[in-house]
Amino acid sequence: MESDDHELIRQNDQENMRTERLERVEIARGAILTYCHDKIKAPNGHICEYDFIKHQGAAAILPVLDDGRLLLVRQYRNALDRFTLEIPAGGLDGPDEPTKDAAVRELAEETGYTSDKVSFLISIYPTVAYGNEKIDIYLAEDLKKGERNLDEDEFINVEAWSIAELSKLIFVGKLQDAKTIAAVMAYSYKVCDQDKR
Repeated sequence: MESDDHELIRQNDQENMRTERLERVEIARGAILTYCHDKIKAPNGHICEYDFIKHQGAAAILPVLDDGRLLLVRQYRNALDRFTLEIPAGGLDGPDEPTKDAAVRELAEETGYTSDKVSFLISIYPTVAYGNEKIDIYLAEDLKKGERNLDEDEFINVEAWSIAELSKLIFVGKLQDAKTIAAVMAYSYKVCDQDKR
């Protein structure tokens, strides 16, 4: 997909644009994030300073009901001080936890649904300017309803939406969560691609 056909301006080839990390200093460590200060040597020798947030990774899942609607959760997010509409997601229990296991766990905890038909959908890096968080997103089909197991600080409503409804929310700016936008658009493309076959 990437080729010289897409390049409009070339400052230099990537071999001559190498940067060098001179220093990484840990400033603070939280429950899920580590905040660091980096010193980087740019290709021209200029020394730059960057904030860096280290994250051990996360997983998310897009649950699809038998009628084609997608299950999303509405929950309070402290960083935005408001409720957001999102796909079920959460951080890994440890850096070695398989992301598929984490996604399946979040599906059950937040929605009460389980699935024996879980497949990989897409990976995203939502904050490439300052963080290394990677979210692996999975697709869950053939859902079976069960009991939720929310954490004591979670207050979550479960909602069912069509792809068309969610696409409209995305394009009018009312659905703004990056992982949810990526999941809905990837799934929409997948469904359209299957319809063309």
